[in-house]
Amino acid sequence: MAVLLMPSLASAMVPVSDAQKLETINTAFPKATSVGDKQPVVEGKMLAWTVFKGDEVLGYAFETNDVTKIPAYSGKPVNTLIAMDIEGEIRATRVLEHHEPILLVGIPEQELFDFAAAYEGLSVTDKVRVGASNNEEVINVDVVAGATVTVMVVNEAIMRSARKVAQVLEIAGLSEQAQIPPATIKPDVFEKADWTKLTGDGSIRRLMLIEGDIDKAFEGTAVATKGNPTAEDQQRMFIDMYYAPLNVPTIGRNLLGDDQYNWLMGELKEGDQALAVMGEGQYSFKGNGYVRGGIFDRTQLQQDGKAISFHDTDYYRLDDVYIDGFPGFREMAIFIVRNQYEFDLGTPWQLELLVRRQKGALESIFTSFNGDYLTPEKYLDRPEPIIEPEPEALWVSIWKEKAFQIVVLTVALAILFIVIFIQDVLVRYPRLMHGIRRAYLVFTVFFIGWYTLGQLSVVNVFTFVHALQGDFQWDLFLLDPMLFILWGFTAMTMLLWGRGIFCGWLCPFGAAQELINELARKLKIRQFEIPFAVHERLWALKYVILLGLFAISLESLAEAEKYAEIEPFKTTFLLKFQRDWGYVFYAVFLLVINIFTRKVYCRYICPLGAALAIPARLRLFDWLKRRKECGQPCKVCANECEIQAIHPDGTINANECHQCLDCQVTYYRDDKCPPLVQKKRKKAKQEAALSKIPAVEIDDLTVQSGA
Repeated sequence: MAVLLMPSLASAMVPVSDAQKLETINTAFPKATSVGDKQPVVEGKMLAWTVFKGDEVLGYAFETNDVTKIPAYSGKPVNTLIAMDIEGEIRATRVLEHHEPILLVGIPEQELFDFAAAYEGLSVTDKVRVGASNNEEVINVDVVAGATVTVMVVNEAIMRSARKVAQVLEIAGLSEQAQIPPATIKPDVFEKADWTKLTGDGSIRRLMLIEGDIDKAFEGTAVATKGNPTAEDQQRMFIDMYYAPLNVPTIGRNLLGDDQYNWLMGELKEGDQALAVMGEGQYSFKGNGYVRGGIFDRTQLQQDGKAISFHDTDYYRLDDVYIDGFPGFREMAIFIVRNQYEFDLGTPWQLELLVRRQKGALESIFTSFNGDYLTPEKYLDRPEPIIEPEPEALWVSIWKEKAFQIVVLTVALAILFIVIFIQDVLVRYPRLMHGIRRAYLVFTVFFIGWYTLGQLSVVNVFTFVHALQGDFQWDLFLLDPMLFILWGFTAMTMLLWGRGIFCGWLCPFGAAQELINELARKLKIRQFEIPFAVHERLWALKYVILLGLFAISLESLAEAEKYAEIEPFKTTFLLKFQRDWGYVFYAVFLLVINIFTRKVYCRYICPLGAALAIPARLRLFDWLKRRKECGQPCKVCANECEIQAIHPDGTINANECHQCLDCQVTYYRDDKCPPLVQKKRKKAKQEAALSKIPAVEIDDLTVQSGA
């Protein structure tokens, strides 16, 4: 019936062809002249297409399945094509293949495609979150209603794959290597030292050049030295430079003295570094650039391929040096390396001296000389290398985000466990028991069903069975914490008491049916009951449906998921009736029919109930009490059982019982249960008879009895 009422079932997504993949890559890089074959990159790590403009690499394209496979709701990953330029910007994303049941039948696939397209323009270093976030550093992407787990998996696959590729290719500042944080200076390490000691241990370094060094550097150029300079000319001092970092207390305090050192440190901003440069000779390391233009054109620093120039605002005069044995210099200066350069004293650096010779009136030729420097280790604190941790598992992130739902559900399940455990006490108070049950059914419909989308399905059973047959991964089942917790609780209660705890208390669709029927009964709407002989045979229908779906799942799980639409759960709770009219009509029909008779779907159609009934036969306990009079002659419980799970002979069919506990309420009611009513009447008659005997006779009877 369900299949006849519904539109034709959707087919699985047609995989994207290789030609379509190349078309997407070319669209992402309109200036590309060629796209290389898909092949391993960087020492055989992962497959990717390389995009060229001539010989220049513009970017790379890759499939998420070739980098990291994260199973989605179907148990299979959503394979996505990503095109990324060499700056780490995502240029294009395209879903290549998926097997998500919610998208095969229910939500239009285009919503998933649009979701993936939202990543275009983002950087691989961006923090992206599905849904709203109050963190300004996090970029939000809109969730696809009803497919939260699917899009969270897609988000994780896109960003994790892109980041992994960027690390391998060292794009956007990322690397697989451990990051070494900048070294810091030990602020409390100071040793009194003289000039000889500091120059001898490398604290102060020297760069000395003679005329012969300069002439050799310009050999072969238009400004090479002409003639034959004498040996004396070649040995003449060009410049003799000494340089050292002043932030190091042992160096700075010994050179400057305590007062000048403290003043200088007070002038520096956080992260600034001060260098002392001193020189003798015919060449000035300061030059005259700082006068015109404010830039020193002869002295700069080099570190890791980065040049650091000095402006006039980075310069202080150095007039007095107080260290013992100081030889004195014609030219002295303090240069400040500003914090924006991220200069690291723990990494080797070079003081670069630029030498220029004039060629004509306007043209000059430059050469440079470098003096190396490595800060002695005794002055430094080196933090441990930062090894970027593996991103936490997706299911962990989901559980953290749904902490409120998890706590509420856990508390509710604990309450239900207590209710079932002390049922013998609660059923003695009918109004309290019925109030608890109705409140719980309302909670099940609205919180478990519509708010958390925690409706279990027979599809979950098939997924679990197929996972056991293949590569079983707990991560797949942990992706939805509500379903995982509900399934865990259902499995436990099935082992203890049978399937009735879930079907009677925790199934949102079952709870909705029962509440509708309760309201109809209060409104005095006439009820229709199916004769027990017919009802007993209709029980088998749901088992037939289950076997049919299971047989289909052996051939194709995707096909079984489509035909599992005989369950109205997705329409009612996941999509909230926002889908094709056939599905809505079917779900509404199954709800409306409960106005006239209770739980038709649960009793005769539900394949999930049938699936739970099979292992529930192994239950350990049967706490539902019966009397010898039950069924013969008393039939009160059998007539009142909401799903006709009590046979005419009084026995309870545990495979069909929903643990509503109504029969247990009746069991203890001496105004309703016939054996108790009869016992109560007999007791009342005895008490009435005794009340008519005169007091004297009663005393005589008592005496005689005592005798």
